[in-house]
Amino acid sequence: MDKKHKILSLGQWGLPGNIDPLVIAGPCSAETEEQVLETARLLAGLGIRIFRAGIWKPRTRPNSFEGVGTEGLQWLRKVKATTGMLTATEVANRQHVFEALKHGIDILWIGARTTVNPFAVQEIADALSGVDIPVLIKNPLNPDIELWIGAIERILEAGITRVGAIHRGFSAYGKNEYRNPPHWQVPIDLHRRLPDLPLLVDPSHICGNRILLKDITQRSLDLNFNGLIIESHHNPDYAWSDASQQITPDALASLLDSIVVRKEQTNDASIIQNIEELRTQIDKIDEDLIELLARRMELSESIGRYKMKNNIKILQQSRWQAIIDRAVKRGNERNLSTGFIESVFQTIHQESINKQLNILSTDHLQGN
Repeated sequence: MDKKHKILSLGQWGLPGNIDPLVIAGPCSAETEEQVLETARLLAGLGIRIFRAGIWKPRTRPNSFEGVGTEGLQWLRKVKATTGMLTATEVANRQHVFEALKHGIDILWIGARTTVNPFAVQEIADALSGVDIPVLIKNPLNPDIELWIGAIERILEAGITRVGAIHRGFSAYGKNEYRNPPHWQVPIDLHRRLPDLPLLVDPSHICGNRILLKDITQRSLDLNFNGLIIESHHNPDYAWSDASQQITPDALASLLDSIVVRKEQTNDASIIQNIEELRTQIDKIDEDLIELLARRMELSESIGRYKMKNNIKILQQSRWQAIIDRAVKRGNERNLSTGFIESVFQTIHQESINKQLNILSTDHLQGN
């Protein structure tokens, strides 16, 4: 990322109350003035300082509830006037930005369906040019970190310095434990590349149900996320959208009381020494892994040359299946998960195929 982009830490955002972790809560959608104000009153009573509600709701299919529109912004203005809470809502185009700013919304976020469209993000960025307001960018629907970073950069280039990211999981086909599987490595990589960028988790959209919220929230904090944006409704069973993933303010209070906020570092010299000794061992193993992988690829190239000379196809499905079966069995015996072993060996196998393809391609170009 260009060094000219300045990203302020959450502590520099000027937000009220405790920000360790930052908590943004409120209903998935603003439905009625009564629903918005009652939910806000209950959340304010818990000490929540930022109220969220969707005003415009992009839905997968038509004829679903797509938000109350601009009228709901007036209700958010009343929330701020009656409770003192800051307000936050999602924007998906230029007009949304203008309406939200006109009604005094304090924090904006860009949804996953918008993040995937650079044209839409640029339109929002242009509308925000010269405006001093915090903007949060959700990850795109698919685990494309470059697309996510691109959206963040567009907002930064508009001159916004209070920029953060929201991890809400990624779309998946078929049955899954989560509505949007988290794939934690993607936000971890984002943090590695943009270490100053505040990172929040949206456990509501990751889980898709109330049951898993605590686990996902705790995992995110253990991974050094800075806060959460969570859906809370005064009567979630009757919510007009995403009822199963919303919780009551009382349930939110219980969740927040149950989570553990761990220290980022320790000053205990003995603990630091023990960790460093273990890390040294890990570094040595990593070096050995690189050497072993390099040797394995050299052998794959040798096999590729045999296949080239004897006109044998590269992919041998029965051999590949035998490798996976053996690796999974051995890995399970060593307390390594099947998914982990399959992922590692699929990556190794793909690199092996690439090596052999390069050999055949070279042979073809040379006219052999």
